[in-house]
Amino acid sequence: MNRTLIMIGLLCVCAGVLWPWLRQLPLGRLPGDILIVRENFRFSLPITSCIVVSLVFSLLVWLFRK
Repeated sequence: MNRTLIMIGLLCVCAGVLWPWLRQLPLGRLPGDILIVRENFRFSLPITSCIVVSLVFSLLVWLFRK
């Protein structure tokens, strides 16, 4: 459990440091992501982006376990 919490903390720090570059990735604007914009309403459902992030995360976990 301690190792897991340390890894999560390090990933959060890395994401914070790399945020200016990560923000430019097209996540949330991929084909298949739903965005509804009205006058006083904005709804975003990034289905495709969630699938891509999940696949990348699963691949990384699989690689580090071996």
